[in-house]
Amino acid sequence: MNDLLPNYLSQGERARLFPVLSNSSKEGRTTSIVLACLEKVDEFGAQLLATLGQKRGVRTRVEAFTEVVFNNAKSAPNLRPDGMIVLSSGQKTWRALIESKIGASEIDAGQVENYRKLAKEFGVDCVVTISNQFATVPNQHPDQDVAKSKSKVPVFHWSWMHILTQVDLLLTNEGVEDRDQRLLLNELRRFLSHESAGVKGFDRMPKEWTELNRLVMAGGAIPARSPEARAVVDAWHQESRDLSLILSRMLETRVDERHSKKFKANRQARIDATFESLRETNQLTSSWDIPDAAAPLDLTVDLSRRTVEVGMLIKAPLDRVSTKARLNWVLRQLKSVEDPSVHIRLLWPGRNDPTQATLAELREDPDCAAQGMDHLAAHGFYVFSSHRPGQRFLQQVNFITDLEKVVPDFYRDVGSNLVAWKKPPPKVKSDRKTSQDVSTSALSEDASEFSE
Repeated sequence: MNDLLPNYLSQGERARLFPVLSNSSKEGRTTSIVLACLEKVDEFGAQLLATLGQKRGVRTRVEAFTEVVFNNAKSAPNLRPDGMIVLSSGQKTWRALIESKIGASEIDAGQVENYRKLAKEFGVDCVVTISNQFATVPNQHPDQDVAKSKSKVPVFHWSWMHILTQVDLLLTNEGVEDRDQRLLLNELRRFLSHESAGVKGFDRMPKEWTELNRLVMAGGAIPARSPEARAVVDAWHQESRDLSLILSRMLETRVDERHSKKFKANRQARIDATFESLRETNQLTSSWDIPDAAAPLDLTVDLSRRTVEVGMLIKAPLDRVSTKARLNWVLRQLKSVEDPSVHIRLLWPGRNDPTQATLAELREDPDCAAQGMDHLAAHGFYVFSSHRPGQRFLQQVNFITDLEKVVPDFYRDVGSNLVAWKKPPPKVKSDRKTSQDVSTSALSEDASEFSE
């Protein structure tokens, strides 16, 4: 037995940067290299472990192993998890079993359930799965059967693209202090981004996507128990997460999906809400919080119209009175934008319906979207681009390809130019320029001169 292994393991290897494995073992090779970097690169390990609710302190010892076999396991004697992470801090030890899949392979719920039994038998704290499937947050597993299990052993999930994105952000933001560890992490980035590693983003909708679109276009209602719609919702959530990672890498900062607290804590509630919204509106929506951006970035896909709309809602500047003055404030921010698909939707007070026009039309005539609203002032502007992909909208791969172009392109060319209006600071009035002007005697004099 390897003397570097804990005494409760009969087999296993320390996670190695250069694993000696067959060429066909992409899964084992990739897992070993990532776990070795998690152990050796302090900031990388701390960042990933934090998503599991664990802090890597200065005195915390991190060890990672691959292909582990437990001594005399009764619950599942033939199981060999792909890896294990062990954190030791003083007398406290925390452990996680690792199950990984690469390429198109997906997590097997039955296999994860067996790992949970093994974890329970040996007092292991959790199971972590890694695959090309996407989870909004690590504690919301992408496999519904895993998520619905009654086992008390928690299961977390990392996508390979999530891991690659964390690596990229640490490097681009100079988040690794030690030079040798930076070089090591850059090699990990180079490895994970190479096609041979089997790491990929979400690249296609399920076959049910085409079927659901045909139903909606034919005027049919989505049934309350539609398995096709459920499959589409699951895929949509994965694509939404992938887009957040794409934006994170492009902007070199963390971009998060925008959800209510209820959905962050309850994955099923989010699935159900998205499903019901799709049934009622024939639309799929997502939103992202971008640090310091003027507003959240919103995406709406309309199955009945076959349109893709991406935009940002900004409040009108209240220090300008007329709609024209408020609109010109927006137009000045977009003076370098030449995209003909960009529109501005004007939001009016009360029950008045929004009005809209293209950016080009509003530049030519700022009043063209305010006909009949002379007595009102728009209180908000939704700046968006609208696209009709045609037949590509129905296609599993091309639909995703188009989304992953129009969403980043809109933010790069339009959204990043928008600035939120801020109320200007208060100014000192002419009759209150000095402290003497607001002394008790001055205030008393004002009071005596006050008339209703």
